[in-house]
Amino acid sequence: MGKITKNTLFYGDNLDILRNYIDDESIDLIYLDPPFNSNRSYNVLFQDESGIDSEAQITAFDDSWHWGDSAEETYFELINNSSSEIATMISALRQFIGTNQMMAYLVMMTIRLIELHRVLRDTGCLYLHCDPTASHYLKIILDTIFGGENFRNEIVWHYRRWTGDAKKFLTMHDILLYYAKDKDKVTFNVQYTPYTEKSLKRKQHYHTRIKGNDVYVTNINEKGVKENDVWIIQLLNSQSKERLGYPTQKPIELLDKIINTSSNKGDWILDPFSGCGTAISSAQKFNRNWIGIDITQLAIALHKNRLKDMFNLEPKIDYKIIGEPESLHDAVILSQQNRHQFQIWASSLIDARIKGNRKKGKDRGIDGLIIFSDDSSSKAKQVLVQVKSGHVNSGFIRDFRGAIERESNAVMGVFITLEKPTSDMQIEALEAGYYVSPINSLKYKKIQIMTIEELLNGKKPDLPQTANYSTFKKADKVKKDNNDIQGTLDI
Repeated sequence: MGKITKNTLFYGDNLDILRNYIDDESIDLIYLDPPFNSNRSYNVLFQDESGIDSEAQITAFDDSWHWGDSAEETYFELINNSSSEIATMISALRQFIGTNQMMAYLVMMTIRLIELHRVLRDTGCLYLHCDPTASHYLKIILDTIFGGENFRNEIVWHYRRWTGDAKKFLTMHDILLYYAKDKDKVTFNVQYTPYTEKSLKRKQHYHTRIKGNDVYVTNINEKGVKENDVWIIQLLNSQSKERLGYPTQKPIELLDKIINTSSNKGDWILDPFSGCGTAISSAQKFNRNWIGIDITQLAIALHKNRLKDMFNLEPKIDYKIIGEPESLHDAVILSQQNRHQFQIWASSLIDARIKGNRKKGKDRGIDGLIIFSDDSSSKAKQVLVQVKSGHVNSGFIRDFRGAIERESNAVMGVFITLEKPTSDMQIEALEAGYYVSPINSLKYKKIQIMTIEELLNGKKPDLPQTANYSTFKKADKVKKDNNDIQGTLDI
């Protein structure tokens, strides 16, 4: 296990990566927002796994949040190789909850939280983002691993949103469980909410307060009011400028507050479930070092685009990526392990937008899109992308051509193959003809066949040079080391 000296993205299971790459006491701040779809029926989470309803909650973890062989093995490891406190705690939870999806989730989280505690420095801390579905169980687990005395706050992230009818109070908050590695040594930079102009006018003079025989004279802190444990930050709605289209994206203001409170410039920030990279982007903005881990190629592709758009950072130059295929051999292994992740990764090599949110499995036609405009009307046009990891022949190209012709906005297609294309495939692609760009009258092959080996060597599809296209919605560029004060408080 070598020391990490450069900002790094990891593709893979965070448990394996924590154990194989992250040194003891090397991290200053951990933020994690584990995938857990609490919008599903609460009762379903407690159904016995022998029942029919065993559908995965999250595509990325469809093999993890079930009580199966993996959960049983992890439970056995916790009972036999952990401290007596952890073994007793997890055994008691199993007796109470049973063997179901909820217990599988808690077992998988416990083994990871043990590793996260290991990698924290004495001055470090952890923020676990959750909701009321499992927060009470997670707090028991954290108390056992970190020690109840190192619990600092249960932070309420309050927001407003539209909610459906239900026989309960409207749900308008998430929970962040904040724990220190050592409460007496933890880094904590007090944050302030500035007063409004109205509030300042009321507080221009010293205040005298009498309580019994005591007289208290107070002064206004020019920085504002000390931050409390209720954070009012609005959710990212569908029209938000910040929103990138990732379903669980959190507002960067939330992460800015955490990072400014619990770390300093040059510290190391770790997000082991990094999703669309909000924690990583905030860390980069405030001159922190960072490590992001995710088990989906979709997240890694989004990370790369976000870092490029916001900070003009390039992989292999400004940061490392570990776990992505770097050779044809690596690509073959990924295709054998998980065909769906292979398709996402291959599509990202040509900056294609991943189409839909499919689970791994059999191909269902189009795997990606490149959306562009190359005429004065700014009408959106599409380049369809199809990825094949198995045996290919000319029939695939004929079918692909038919898909392009059926889609009203499609004008071109890129066919990505792990195998080398046959001569019949090349002929079939040529017979599809050319797309002529109205902006400069240049011709482009309507169907372009590209191999994974060519893409790894830097080759890109031949698209109109003036086309404006992107994999994801572009994130706004930011200036690093911005002030972290957010909002005002009228009291």
